[in-house]
Formats: sequence, structure tokens, C-alpha cells
Amino acid sequence: MKQLFTALAVTASLFAAGQALAEAGKPTVVLVHGAFADASSWNGVIGILEKDGYPVVAVANPLRSVASDGAAVSAVIGSIKTPVVLVGHSYGGSVISAAANGHSNVDALVYVAAITPDTGETVAGLAGKFPGSTLGPALAPPVPLADGGKDLYVQQARFHEQFAADVPAAQAAVMAATQRPITDAALNEQSGEPAWKHVPSWYIYGDQDRNIPPQAMAFMAQRAHGKAVEVIKGGSHVVMVSHPQAVARLIERAAAGES
Repeated sequence: MKQLFTALAVTASLFAAGQALAEAGKPTVVLVHGAFADASSWNGVIGILEKDGYPVVAVANPLRSVASDGAAVSAVIGSIKTPVVLVGHSYGGSVISAAANGHSNVDALVYVAAITPDTGETVAGLAGKFPGSTLGPALAPPVPLADGGKDLYVQQARFHEQFAADVPAAQAAVMAATQRPITDAALNEQSGEPAWKHVPSWYIYGDQDRNIPPQAMAFMAQRAHGKAVEVIKGGSHVVMVSHPQAVARLIERAAAGES
């Protein structure tokens, strides 16, 4: 818990600085990373958005549970006085679906190769709803936690092909070494009422995603009546790393409310 509040305090100082530089009329873009990643996965996207005048906050997602991670991101949103475009990658899609509830300043949700759950659904369940995910066999042996839970990692030797096949091998190796674990409980936790039912949403994902089958993401985007859906040909699970221009462009379209 102490680590969570420390992360929130650091994030608060970052977005306060970003807001001071915000251009009039530009919403704040809040980026939420997913499992086996960290906030640096947004680096390419951040550079483009900031160049275009958008204040940006890349939240340190704790990756402990949908409810607690959603509460952490919700606290960040509550401290932002401008309109917000809330962006989630992978598991982060479940987090933003929870975090946006109760915030009238969240104008758009952007799902980047992300889970878009309905009430009662789980990340693991949606990822396995259609064939094609090879994540299970690519996971390393779970790491037991003191509370009885387990932390999950992707095997470093398989990280490139599984998670980031369209990223240069050297870059993928660094990502593998610095990946952050998620609890197995978080992937199997049932989601609450999702914000995408009352906040418009945009979608982008790769057609070669090996974590979440593209068919599953197409299903979720259609179910949520996505305002725009972009599929990156040859794109892996980390399209924000391999195709930052396309992801940033979609975020800016969401900020403008463009279909």
C-alpha cells in the first residue's frame, strides 16, 4: 500500500507539471500500461503527443488487481482539472474501463490492443474467448507471493516472439528484462460495470497479436460500438511501441471526437 501511494505521489507531480504546460483547449492524455510492461512503453507516443501540445501522464499501473488498479488510476484522474482522454493497453483496458466511472471529465476511452470487458468478465476469459493466444505456454513459472498469490512473467527467451515480434530484437530484450509482473488473480478477477457503456471509445490493435487474438479485439470493439477501429497490418501486441505514430494519431482523433 505504501508503494501504491508513493507511485501516486510521483504521478501527481508529473501531471501537475504537464498541466502547467498544457495548451488551451487540449485535453490531458492519461496513458495506462498493461501487464508485462511499464510506463516507458508509451515513450514514442508521449513524444508525439507532447510535440502536438497535449499534456500527458503515463501512470504507473500497479498490476495487482482490476479493482485496486482502477482505484489508483481513478485517483489520478480525480486530480486533473482538464478534460481527459484515457488510454489503456492490454490489461490496462480493464483498468480504464473501471477507472473512468464517476469522472465527468473523461471524454474518451482509447483501447490499444486492449481488453474491453463487460460486467462479470475477466481478462483471461476474454483473451481465451477466441483461438489464437499463445501467452499461456510462454509464461515463466509463477513467483509465489507472501499473501498466497502469484506473480506472472513472460519467459525472457520467448518475450520477443510472443509480446513484441515487430520490435527490434535488442529493444525487445530490454523490454523482457524490465517487464513488470501481474498477479494471476488480476487476470481472473471479474470486472464491474464498464465505463465504455457511457463514454465513447476508440480502438487500435495489430493483426498479429499473440496475447489477445485479433478476433477477440474485433468482437469487443464492435460490442462497445467503437467510434473508430484501426487494425495495424503485421502489428504485435505492443503496437504503441512499434507504431507510435498510428497510436498517437488515433488518440488525437479521440481527443477531437472524430469517428
